[in-house]
Amino acid sequence: MNDAERLRHDPAMRWIVGGKAALGAAASPSQMGRFETRWLTAEKNLSALADLSGQWIDTVHGCRPPRGAVLDMDSSVSPTHGEQENSVWNGHYACTCYHPLFLFNQFGDLERCALRPGNVHSADGWDEVLKPVVARYRGKVSRIYFRADAGFANPEVYEFLEAERIKYAIRLPTNRVLQERIGYLLKRPVGRPSNDVCRSYASFTYQAGSWSKPRRAIAKVEWHPGELYPRVGFIVTNMSRPAKNVVAFYNKRGTCEQWIKEGKGAIKWTRLSCRSFAANAVRLQLHALAYNLGNFLRTLATPEPIRDWSLTSLKEKLIKIGAKVVRHGRYVAFQMAEVAISRILFADILRFIAELRQPPDAVPA
Repeated sequence: MNDAERLRHDPAMRWIVGGKAALGAAASPSQMGRFETRWLTAEKNLSALADLSGQWIDTVHGCRPPRGAVLDMDSSVSPTHGEQENSVWNGHYACTCYHPLFLFNQFGDLERCALRPGNVHSADGWDEVLKPVVARYRGKVSRIYFRADAGFANPEVYEFLEAERIKYAIRLPTNRVLQERIGYLLKRPVGRPSNDVCRSYASFTYQAGSWSKPRRAIAKVEWHPGELYPRVGFIVTNMSRPAKNVVAFYNKRGTCEQWIKEGKGAIKWTRLSCRSFAANAVRLQLHALAYNLGNFLRTLATPEPIRDWSLTSLKEKLIKIGAKVVRHGRYVAFQMAEVAISRILFADILRFIAELRQPPDAVPA
């Protein structure tokens, strides 16, 4: 909203918006504010907005059909600095905040998200985020995988995933029983300490008191040079892979945390400054759509030299660059400077975008 007054007169923005904006001006800040806080906050509109990211991703999969889906779930923190509704102190993050929940796929697309009060548990409302996404993928892919940290080590989560035949790897909080099962790995190796990290793995059956049945648990023990005690981690899984491969699969979940950082840095989705909780929920969904647009650009329409750029780099070096607008009788030309993106790269990007368009329907003879 801070840039709305300037952007409503921006030639590129007006041509993107189209309609009356192309000849006059786009919506004013007050019009956009009313649309965001009055109309989109209606329950049915907010629900449709939450479903929109998934609809976009389904369209993208039409161009890039996946053989399987890997879903990563994680929560994050959105600090607040006012008196926003449901903004509560969170002891873990040591701040007053919201505690949103995110679900990504293996391409970095944000499948679904939800805004939550700041004092809820990490897994609170997991079913409202995960179940609609699983329903969308049902029958469309051969296999679905799920990864999450120890905050989602919940028997209800396990049972749902097993009922849907979804393979999962979820971090387990350490406890005394688990430590005893791998006690033989917790003894310092005999001899001179190695200068390299020594890793050991174990696989065994474990059943917590709240579980209805035993499940497979994986342990990883690392001895690091110069450290007195080992680093120990546990994973619960229904995968049949070797323990080392299960750990390697789970460790890739760290990419999800990087995507959340990109959302905070490039998209600024922590800017939830509205007074009402519903309006901030709308703003988070709008940020999610903006993030997905940027990620679609990165994964579908970037040439090889810039394929590894972050969303921040794409925003600063490709989108937010200076241009001279030249008006002619029949067209408007945007003359852009070759700073970080050369003319050849820019032409390749436009070509990739054009190739994503659906071919026109054949005209009957």
